[in-house]
Amino acid sequence: MATLLLVHAHPDDECISTGGVMLRAHRDGHRVVLVTCTRGEEGEIHNMDEASVRPRLSEVRTQELRRACDILGVDRLEFLGYRDSGMAGQPSNQNPQSFHMAPLHEAAGRLAAFLREERPEVVVTYTSDGTYGHPDHIKAHHTTVAALDVLEHEGWRPAKLYLSAIPRGLMQQWMERAREAGMEMPTGGIRILGIPDEEITTVVDVRDLVDQKRGAFAAHVSQNDPNSPLQTMQEQIYVAAFGTERFVLARGSLDGERPETSLFAGV
Repeated sequence: MATLLLVHAHPDDECISTGGVMLRAHRDGHRVVLVTCTRGEEGEIHNMDEASVRPRLSEVRTQELRRACDILGVDRLEFLGYRDSGMAGQPSNQNPQSFHMAPLHEAAGRLAAFLREERPEVVVTYTSDGTYGHPDHIKAHHTTVAALDVLEHEGWRPAKLYLSAIPRGLMQQWMERAREAGMEMPTGGIRILGIPDEEITTVVDVRDLVDQKRGAFAAHVSQNDPNSPLQTMQEQIYVAAFGTERFVLARGSLDGERPETSLFAGV
């Protein structure tokens, strides 16, 4: 048995980009550990009363995450203990308790403590752009790299560090399919450019797990906008978009030819 440790920024981030590899690892008998950096206090609220839920959104989203983790087969869930920074450019970025404002050495030290305890063979986080530029996603990337540097100085390193990524060509295909289907894709301040296709090293087919991924995301009730394309898109489009998860191997060695088809290849 090996251990997969993932570092995500907010509750629900784990589902869409890595829910499949988490489920696959669990089904293959590996240990799955999720470290979530914040409790998503700045998230939008859907399907609930804004006035009554906003003051306790961190509690609501924590419970939603625990339910999603049960679906995804997470063996251990931990929080780094920071506050959601909100989208880039928002006043919440400057909150002293926000992840964005946390000293990097402090955040890395907190994560390093979990890494020492788990000694995972495989670690996963975001690319350096945070996929879509969210301050907490970017900070999660830098925190993970800094924590691994600390552990490397102590004489330990994981077999592999992966960065969850969206290839630029695929992003363009998704947008074209959405337009053809007459879907209007709301940005909400989000702009995903994707990374050059040739940088992708690992492509994991999780089409057989899409229903469970969707169920895990549905557990995040407060985040499920009923009008969102995630809720309304046709099954065929959903499988095409979320039935494959892609990564860049940032540290470690590829096992065989590119692309790898498993995060545990060669482990």
